[in-house]
Amino acid sequence: MKITGDLTNPKWIYFKAFMFLVAGVLSAAALLLKNPTARTALLLGITIWSFCRLYYFMFYVIEKYVDESYRFDGIYAFLMYLLRKKRKSEMLKNPAPPENE
Repeated sequence: MKITGDLTNPKWIYFKAFMFLVAGVLSAAALLLKNPTARTALLLGITIWSFCRLYYFMFYVIEKYVDESYRFDGIYAFLMYLLRKKRKSEMLKNPAPPENE
């Protein structure tokens, strides 16, 4: 397999997904080996599930159900989207007073 930097190559995309899986499994295993209790396993499961749902919300739910003009580009883009939306909302509530000429 030739490394060309082509991030649209399906082989590299699947490889990247596989590496995320490996990193997640190794990280979870390390946590459970350090503290092998049912409580740790439950909290780890809830953490993973919650972050997956947050990711789904940020990128799918917002675009499909809240704001069709929003297109996801990453977590940073989502945070900037929220800040712009908050500023716009605040400006509508408290418009600037007209300037005297």
